[in-house]
Amino acid sequence: MAAAAKTTPKHADAPINKALTRDDKIKLFRQISRIRRFEQISLKHYNAGKMGGFLHLYIGQESVAVGCVSLMGPNDHVITAYRDHGHALAVGMGMNECMAELFGKKTGCSKGKGGSMHYFAPDKNYWGGHGIVAGQTPLGLGLAYGLKYKGLKGAAMCFMGDGAVNQGAFHESLNLAALFDLPVIYIIENNGYSMGTSQARSSSYTGCLAQRAEGYGIAWEQLNGEDVYEVRARVQVAMERAHSESKPTVLEIATYRYYGHSVADANHKKYRTKEEIERYEREHDPILIWRDHMIKEGILTDAQATEIDQEAFKEAEAAAVFAEKSDWPDPSEIFDDVYWEVDNQTVASQSGRHFFND
Repeated sequence: MAAAAKTTPKHADAPINKALTRDDKIKLFRQISRIRRFEQISLKHYNAGKMGGFLHLYIGQESVAVGCVSLMGPNDHVITAYRDHGHALAVGMGMNECMAELFGKKTGCSKGKGGSMHYFAPDKNYWGGHGIVAGQTPLGLGLAYGLKYKGLKGAAMCFMGDGAVNQGAFHESLNLAALFDLPVIYIIENNGYSMGTSQARSSSYTGCLAQRAEGYGIAWEQLNGEDVYEVRARVQVAMERAHSESKPTVLEIATYRYYGHSVADANHKKYRTKEEIERYEREHDPILIWRDHMIKEGILTDAQATEIDQEAFKEAEAAAVFAEKSDWPDPSEIFDDVYWEVDNQTVASQSGRHFFND
């Protein structure tokens, strides 16, 4: 790997970061490395024709999910969009179940029926990836409503891309979040391009996208997402607001994806220059930045960091082998896990009317 940019971790002295132990910091590096390697191996097998559907890679954005998720307590929840692999691994989902889902195998986290965009782990307070742009924003609101209704001290972190801020569902959610004082944190992972359209051409704004929260009387912040220290320090403020005041926040985290919107995005080097991509890889890579911090702080040597990275690579390769060897779902199971009512044989399931009256 190339040398990381010589950045000064100005947020390292934030109380939430000073509380990190040596092992905590190594764990963060391991998580970032595991996400990167998982995505790289996924790309390899997708290009080999082993996977169907779409594949939205999180390469370049790893520090956002890892930094945010590292702040979670027992009553904090996560929901996100279709670029969901990084968040899934960050909350503790295993590589095997995640890779198998990409292969469409029954050992996958959604039994092979969801694919790349629909990872779920309710036992880890992870409510999935969602394929509809901004479709997760009212669901994140509902998670926050549930927390307040039950009197629990928690927060719902709802991640989205910069393109989602123009959807009506998001604005309706902001309105209710403000009216009901709900502990939801909307996190805009702004990688600069709504699919293939630059922010300047897709969104009308003055200062930044998060500033739209002012129209609803909601607190907002804009931050850089390349350094875990900064992500943790500044997102913690929103977490505390949600926990202590039951108030919403909109955060805009600047980040960058190295590949296309999805792997099917063949033009991602046309609407972005080669020089731009290389500059981000060279100067703003979250793995190199965190690795540099660990070495400067005497927590890891360069050799130890490389060893952790190689362990992540081997784990991802093993997950692909597991996925290939796993069984396909049985065709008889095609209607299972579609409606909860049917699976649990409720009264509604017998009538055939699950949600609507005549």
